[in-house]
Amino acid sequence: MRLSPLSAVLALALLVPIPLADAAGGGPSHAIAMHGEPDLPADFQNFPYANPDAPKGGRIDYALQGTFDSLNPFIVQGDGARGLFDQFLGNNVFETLMARSRDEAFTLYPLLAKTVETDEERSFIEFTLDPRAKFSDGEPVTADDVIFSMDLLLEKARPIYQNWIKAAEKIEKVGENGVRFTFKPDAGREAPLLLAMLPILPEHATDRDRFDKSSLEPMIGSGPYVVERVRPGELVVMKRNPDYWAKDIPSKRGFDNYDEVRINYIRDDNTMFEAFKKGVVTLFEETDTGRWSTGYDFPAVSAGRVVKDAFPIEQPSGMYGFVMNTRRPVFQDRAFRQALAGLFDFEWANRNLFNGAYTRTRSYYDGSPLSSHGVPASAAERALLAPYPDAVLPEIMEGTYALPASDGSGRDREFLRAGMDALKAAGYRLDGRQLVDANGRSVTFEIMLNGPSGQALAMAWARTLERLGIHATVRIVDSAQYLQRQRTYDFDVMLMRYTSSLSPGAEQIGRWGSVTRDLDGTYNFAGVADPAVDAMIEALLAARTRETFETAVRAFDRVLMSGAYVVPLYHQPDKWVARWKQIERPEATPVYGPQFPTWWHAAE
Repeated sequence: MRLSPLSAVLALALLVPIPLADAAGGGPSHAIAMHGEPDLPADFQNFPYANPDAPKGGRIDYALQGTFDSLNPFIVQGDGARGLFDQFLGNNVFETLMARSRDEAFTLYPLLAKTVETDEERSFIEFTLDPRAKFSDGEPVTADDVIFSMDLLLEKARPIYQNWIKAAEKIEKVGENGVRFTFKPDAGREAPLLLAMLPILPEHATDRDRFDKSSLEPMIGSGPYVVERVRPGELVVMKRNPDYWAKDIPSKRGFDNYDEVRINYIRDDNTMFEAFKKGVVTLFEETDTGRWSTGYDFPAVSAGRVVKDAFPIEQPSGMYGFVMNTRRPVFQDRAFRQALAGLFDFEWANRNLFNGAYTRTRSYYDGSPLSSHGVPASAAERALLAPYPDAVLPEIMEGTYALPASDGSGRDREFLRAGMDALKAAGYRLDGRQLVDANGRSVTFEIMLNGPSGQALAMAWARTLERLGIHATVRIVDSAQYLQRQRTYDFDVMLMRYTSSLSPGAEQIGRWGSVTRDLDGTYNFAGVADPAVDAMIEALLAARTRETFETAVRAFDRVLMSGAYVVPLYHQPDKWVARWKQIERPEATPVYGPQFPTWWHAAE
């Protein structure tokens, strides 16, 4: 059913606290924060990690693995090209009401909206648009465009966007340049910030009827670039809009420094690196430890024309691991999943595949105050978890849980014996050389990979499992098939990286919430539908202080780790980026790591 633009009825479960520069009950403010107050004053001139004097010109060539068949990144259908609306490569074509500072946990500053207002309860949020804001065709960005965008995204966008908008009970125009969102009682405290990060589209230039269909027709946005050229599946070229409306506002000073941005899609990781070596790609995020250690011995490095940068990681580790799809009968037993999680021989893999460069991941928020690893649950956490007495394992509640470790030889009998004991405790046994369940059925499953990347890792795990009678096959598929099967949850196990921030919020519903388990196109790849998970997400979204927020996130972490939905692998202590020397960067790096939209091309 299509909703009226002025009465978009919505239902979400994600919100963020909004401490503004005293916006709560104090009238319009320049910023809004998840907890506490914004770091920057109303008269700030630029983000501290951007160089306001960065030169403009030249071009950047990024490389991404895979392909694309659509220039609409907001819908389920098709594989949308990245870089048009992208947290890493920049919101180059489409913009949001407010801009996120990457040097604070979760704080937003002016962009399309010049001010924001809310109350202590976050029962509403009101944005006043900057009268200078324009789309790339010169038409002004209006309050009607904001309402149109919310209505359109609610009806036809990805489920995550729909959920964010559903938190609002009413959307209405206020004066000439204002839009007010009134929230449902159960919306949560993150909703106002989430709505501020949704794309605003032009009503006059957007085909509503065909919006949810894949298309390679460039769309109009208000961002600093416009799509100039497309080679389907291979290349997107964006050129600077010389009339970009926001080039001088504080939240954009020092950003968008290239005349041209190229997104090169390449089928596999090795080919991407070869393209970088030749200078076809000018910036390369490295994830291969062996290559970082020994692969940068080509002439351009020796001559100083290629620079290697290592940035210490200051945010939570996130979780990289083998995701087990609990929609499959073989993975519906938590004890079996826990046994599998303990059967990845990290010590052998780290030594033989990764030159010892990685750290074992022990929490979804490892390396931060949000992590539950090694920390006994506080009284406040236990109170949150009390209604769900079976949700958290005792050793995880006490902070004593540790993943089994081997001697790194690849032949550690004690490691294998502990794994078999865990399988037997879960009700499995050996029948000859096959592991069988209580009904005598052999245990087999498939590990699906997107191209050859991750193959050595998957094979190492499969070899360990084979020794205990579990037959895990490794299947490599192309990007199109992988994305389709991922979208419809047509897999047993796959490799997945769950990124984390210092302010996890509404996105956790899309990853773990019961409401997303049976919706295609969400990030709930594990098929989680657990009341304890839902309750902990609710608690972290409702938190009003940093202390109560961290309590809720640690409790949430304990529930996820106890659920054993993912076989935890590892994380890097540093972020590795290689660049050709003409690509330069600011001296300051924010807490969320390097921000490529603030880098620039230096004159030869």
